[in-house]
Amino acid sequence: MNERVVKRSVKSLKPHMSFLFAVTIVSAALFTVLLGAGGSALARANDGESAGAPAKPNYELAARFMPEKLAKLVFDVSVTPHWFELSDRFWYSYETPDGMHYYLVDPVKKTKAPLWDNAKVAVALSTLTDFAYDAQHLPIKNLKLVEKDTKMRFEVEVRKNAVIPNEVKSEDKTEEEQNQENIENRGQQTGGRGGRGGAQAGAAQEETRTIYFEYELATGKVTRLDAFKAPPKKATWAAISPDEKMIVFARGYNLYMMDAENYAKAQKKPDDASIVETQLTTDGVEKYSYARVLLPEDEETLKKDNKGDAKNKAGMRTPPIMIHWSKDSKKFALVREDNRKVADLWVIHTLASPRPILESYSYAMPGEDNVPIGEIQIWDAASKQRVMVTMKTFVDPMFQIADAPITAKEREEGGGGFGGGGGGLMATRSPRWLADTSDKLYFTSMSRDFRRVDVNVADTSTGTVKTLIQERSNVWLDLKPLRIVNNGQELIWWSERDGWAHYYLFDADGKMKNQITAGEWMTDTIVSLDEKGRVMYFTANGREPGEDPYFTHLYRANLDGSGLKLLTPGNFSHAVNAPPDDGKYFVDNYSRVDTAPRSVLFDTDGAQTADLETTDVRRLLEAGYKFPEVFHVKADDGITDLYGTMYKPFDFDPAKKYPIIEYVYPGPQTESVDKTFQPRSQQIALAQIGFIVIEVGARGGSPQRDKWYDSFGYGNLRDYGLADKKAAAEQLAAMHPYMDITRVGMWGHSGGGFMTAAALLQYPDFFKAGWSESGNHDNNVYNKTWSEKYNGVREETEKDGSTKFVYDIEKNSELAKNLKGHLMLTTGDMDNNVHMANTMHLADALIKANKRFEMLVFPGMRHPYMPINDYVIWRRGDFFAHWLLGSSETSADIIELQEEKQATPSKKSPL
Repeated sequence: MNERVVKRSVKSLKPHMSFLFAVTIVSAALFTVLLGAGGSALARANDGESAGAPAKPNYELAARFMPEKLAKLVFDVSVTPHWFELSDRFWYSYETPDGMHYYLVDPVKKTKAPLWDNAKVAVALSTLTDFAYDAQHLPIKNLKLVEKDTKMRFEVEVRKNAVIPNEVKSEDKTEEEQNQENIENRGQQTGGRGGRGGAQAGAAQEETRTIYFEYELATGKVTRLDAFKAPPKKATWAAISPDEKMIVFARGYNLYMMDAENYAKAQKKPDDASIVETQLTTDGVEKYSYARVLLPEDEETLKKDNKGDAKNKAGMRTPPIMIHWSKDSKKFALVREDNRKVADLWVIHTLASPRPILESYSYAMPGEDNVPIGEIQIWDAASKQRVMVTMKTFVDPMFQIADAPITAKEREEGGGGFGGGGGGLMATRSPRWLADTSDKLYFTSMSRDFRRVDVNVADTSTGTVKTLIQERSNVWLDLKPLRIVNNGQELIWWSERDGWAHYYLFDADGKMKNQITAGEWMTDTIVSLDEKGRVMYFTANGREPGEDPYFTHLYRANLDGSGLKLLTPGNFSHAVNAPPDDGKYFVDNYSRVDTAPRSVLFDTDGAQTADLETTDVRRLLEAGYKFPEVFHVKADDGITDLYGTMYKPFDFDPAKKYPIIEYVYPGPQTESVDKTFQPRSQQIALAQIGFIVIEVGARGGSPQRDKWYDSFGYGNLRDYGLADKKAAAEQLAAMHPYMDITRVGMWGHSGGGFMTAAALLQYPDFFKAGWSESGNHDNNVYNKTWSEKYNGVREETEKDGSTKFVYDIEKNSELAKNLKGHLMLTTGDMDNNVHMANTMHLADALIKANKRFEMLVFPGMRHPYMPINDYVIWRRGDFFAHWLLGSSETSADIIELQEEKQATPSKKSPL
């Protein structure tokens, strides 16, 4: 018995019960262990030295391979190229255990060389700042190309009161501006993951200021940019036109506009009385608004951008709903939703000070009569006039404006995405609509049941609409972005109409010209389009024989359907990162779960022009890491192929018996089975405690398979994948004697939490323990879109001509009486995605069925648990150790987490 086990065993004798943060329902038979074939799990665990006995909980090994520990053993796993504007060259950063390195690649010359000498740059920075730096710890942030690709500009943070030798201070930058800039720069992302240490490690925790530098590519000279006035940060409330001359934003519920001159004033002094704004709308009201709906936690970010107006929420500038600009900046379009009849949902900020806060938001649930109703508006930027798009369409339609692909420049300047959706408030670039000119707006309209979609084009002067392409199905339809050739003379459209995902070419009027790709395989994303050469570059999977069908490759094909060619061969999953606009060269990051990733550069013929990187896994392997294993089994029908990944303890002993834990997510929009190298997977730490952890697909689980596979669970959203999960475990146990089929557990988050509970309730004699996180156990109180799309909703016409939508779905609470195993339910009390009501409905049904179960409510958590991720990992491990290994740990302290904490946090001296 090692020292760690002794320590835990001694602590376990203390008469402590582990209190949870919130509602905790603990089994009265806490020390009664799950019965299995041949005796109790505890009896087997205590006989751990005998042949065929289960492994004992190995908390020490698990602690060594927690995600945060693994993050210090392996660093970058892919290359992200930053392309030059005036040539085919690019630079990239890549971090290894030796530090951050920077490279310059010339595809034409087929060369890769250091961008600079780290040691020389460190010497230059040390000399120019009077702070000590070294080659391994360059504190460089926000590295970017400037001055027609001749120089690199970057930033270094220093203490606010630092004395920089011979520094010339800016005369036109006020102290207020400098302080605001310091705040905004704090915590900015680096080029790659640099700036880990050095003289300024921890600077974000103190008052800092930013020093700017330039590196001259031709000479290698580093220059400090004294008095440099950085371009002001984009405001989080601004939707900026492509030519940067017009800015759209919201105040209250309405839409406003200002020009670039006044925007510059607002960036400098948001409450400047001389700022001229134009109010565009007066019809905005609550729940029928032009303003983006924000979370309360976004308020602090808005305060920074509004300063003097911060106390007056109604008067603050806020982000508008998604604005789509024409490429010539003459017009913009938006989809405004009417939520006035949509019912409210609530969460309580229980940790708010000095008293809890109620958060209310519109939330449509499946089958409800009142759902968001969208409308498309098109605005002329010069005349400030609006055109409403009018068309006969479906009942309760959903609209989506078609946007142009993001350019390399936009990716560099806007962080790789567009604003207007998702969580977290940040300054991002507004998208450009798809048409090359401002006279046409392409968009799709989807029926509420997701079985019908129309591809449309609107005349932006009149709002009249022409439908070009129609898709119809008896199950839900998935979509990919529409692409056009020569401003709409031809259309490229993705469809699963023949049961497989392929691209089709249509003329300007929506008449199909030809199928571009065909066969029993699945296309995915268009990476690049050569309009002049009439060649399409795209990703696809499932075409190459003998490979895992989920492995992605890059292909090219002519638009007439000829010339199909595989560009990235090899039995790996290939990802093309950040392609250039001209599509001449591509960076291929290829990987599998059981190999170190590699990155190479290749051209449009598939010829490799440079070997870039192989992920450095030296320290990972030296620490005892072992790659997971892949496997292939059959579904419960005995025909369908399923593919999975297996994680074993790194001290694996084939003579012992290990419980099986399945990590699950049911799909259908994604199948959570790792296919690429994932060294920080949560499954790794869980396996080290003494389990075989598996991830495996199930029929109905993934859109990367054919439409039959993907839609297998349509109309049966609760149970469709359970038989396959059970069959996979049985087959693996039959093949591997070290897997104990009498002790099978399951865990998952969100849909995986839903599936975990369903598995224990539908196969109560097979699945013995389940950890269910934030599950949508009752889809009647989950969001309309996901539930109606994947389970189905029926549209019926009443005698009076009105339409109703009929929805019915099976719920976990209906099966509460079946529970035999050990079930843990967890939820965040502020979850505004899968509301905690889902968990409470199941808990209530279990209580009424007189069932013992356990429950954890995490205060202040929304749907993700990232702020408390380590705590959740250890509680999850303890749960399975108790019920599958017989561990009786009852100490209030999670020792491994306590040992990671410094007793008294140190403060960096401001001197």
